[in-house]
Amino acid sequence: MPEATFHFPPDFKWGTATAAHQVEGSNENNDWWLWEQQDGRIKEGHRSQPSCNWWEQAEEDFDRAAALGQNAHRLSVEWSRIEPREGYFDDAALERYRTMLQALRERGIEPMVTLHHFTTPLWLVEIGGWENRRVVHFFNRYVARVVEALGEFCDLWCTINEPNVMTALAYVRGIFPPGKQSLRLAMQVARNLLRAHAAAYRRIHVLQPEARVGFAHHEHIFDPANPRSPLDCWAAGMQHRSFNCVFTDSVVRGWWMLPLGFGPAWRLRKTLDWIGLNYYTRDVVAFDAQAAGELFARKFHQPGAELLDGGYGEFYPQGIARSLKRLSRFGLPIYITENGLPDADDDQRPRALLTHLYQVWKVIQECVPVMGYYHWTLVDNFEWAEGWTMRFGLISLSLETQERTPRPSAYLYRDICQANAITPSMIDTYAPEARELLLPG
Repeated sequence: MPEATFHFPPDFKWGTATAAHQVEGSNENNDWWLWEQQDGRIKEGHRSQPSCNWWEQAEEDFDRAAALGQNAHRLSVEWSRIEPREGYFDDAALERYRTMLQALRERGIEPMVTLHHFTTPLWLVEIGGWENRRVVHFFNRYVARVVEALGEFCDLWCTINEPNVMTALAYVRGIFPPGKQSLRLAMQVARNLLRAHAAAYRRIHVLQPEARVGFAHHEHIFDPANPRSPLDCWAAGMQHRSFNCVFTDSVVRGWWMLPLGFGPAWRLRKTLDWIGLNYYTRDVVAFDAQAAGELFARKFHQPGAELLDGGYGEFYPQGIARSLKRLSRFGLPIYITENGLPDADDDQRPRALLTHLYQVWKVIQECVPVMGYYHWTLVDNFEWAEGWTMRFGLISLSLETQERTPRPSAYLYRDICQANAITPSMIDTYAPEARELLLPG
């Protein structure tokens, strides 16, 4: 009996994902740059500079992406470069981004542009940042300038990256700037993020009627430690609803689904042409009466589970299929806008690529409309509060020399992209330990 080959749709997009602050270097006018200068904010005192030096030589990595068979790339533009002072737009910065997008197109790589990926200009921070309702106006104005300048080379837009992560880490846990811990402020920021997304969606479609606009949503799996325990199931459900559902359900239903406020939000409706999934891992959840600040949940890893580098999470590829199926209920095209793992020695990434993509293939067979996959990430980059301690790249980076070295997983991903499929020979070559999972019998 011939062994199975898992074919993807003929127009499937194969790419990688990056964010401006994590790869460009010298983004000195945003809140993350300021945050990095403060003691104890970033693991081991790391700084983003010089990063991957994309502001000067992104095209060299675009060449690498093209050589690795990729036909898509998700990148972000940096608001604080484009509008370094309130109301002043830097035409040279916009021209640099035009050059970058044109370079991608010339290499046969379709760009997806993210308009806000965690970083906020310092001038806006000084007047309250995302806590200030005026941010909706400022964001809308900035988006219009970007689309006017870059629309010639891009019609696939991501308004905001992971608004649920930004809200949770910046205003609940306090480990992203501005480092606050206030549920009231978190809900205020959530409303402004949603309003800004909706306003940007409409502005983009006025300027570019053919545009495809969505946002990138981080989906995390929360499973009850004891599925037979009503309290564990309740605690896991609370984590799921508060983290996974607030933003997606508010936009799709046109109704505020916030813990501190429900009500109609008709302006949010019909502001997604597609939805992005960022998926990495899961937690197991037990009810804990002492953990009121965590919604009475104690989160941990499944006993005996395979863990990722640095305690980042559990190796759980089934979660990407579960997340795709949940998002499919909205009836929208889905892009996997991020998926990957920290793995400096590349001993897990080949198997992770194969097993996660096999899960993606399975849900496509069930008619879930997955349009593309953007691996996080192309080259090792600055991983926010984790600094340089976690290496997500298909290509390793030496900060001292800027030398790039493809990991074995880069060549596996190249083979998948070029074949538009997973084949038995790929499994045997790059991750034979995954054969029994993917090719039973």
